[in-house]
Amino acid sequence: MSGPAANPSVSQFIPPRPRVVAAKHTFAMVASQFNPSYVQGLVDHATRDLQTPLAKVALYRVPGAFEIPIVVRELAQQKKADVILALGVILKGKTNHADNLSRSVTDALQRIALDYGVPVINCVHTFANELEARERCLEEKINRGTEAARAAIEIANVMSDLRTRP
Repeated sequence: MSGPAANPSVSQFIPPRPRVVAAKHTFAMVASQFNPSYVQGLVDHATRDLQTPLAKVALYRVPGAFEIPIVVRELAQQKKADVILALGVILKGKTNHADNLSRSVTDALQRIALDYGVPVINCVHTFANELEARERCLEEKINRGTEAARAAIEIANVMSDLRTRP
């Protein structure tokens, strides 16, 4: 058996859409061009959830997952967004390259968020196969792009509350 039912630790639902506060938020998405159909699924689902009258959403494309952190860093450094979403798909092969790449990207994204004080949503996922990628990037039930957008809205609200309190 494969898929989410085979791994009970994998989230099998998407959290409810968070409240939207009466504050403008700017979201930047940095998306890999590698594994384009899966990444586009993440982008489409995230964009759909982020689109509100008070939200501004910008999309930046990079060649692959390895290039995501450098653009995220530039956006954070320039304070171009309240929250940055990093979107990519890494498929495991026969070597350990996917694991090395995943760890490198994850570590870099976390370091950028902490160094610049800009929340970075890590939606760069490593999948064992295309079935897992399809379930989590293209379908509705457990779409990771939707989850990333909802996390972005939540953290934007939290940071806005923290930064506007006396």
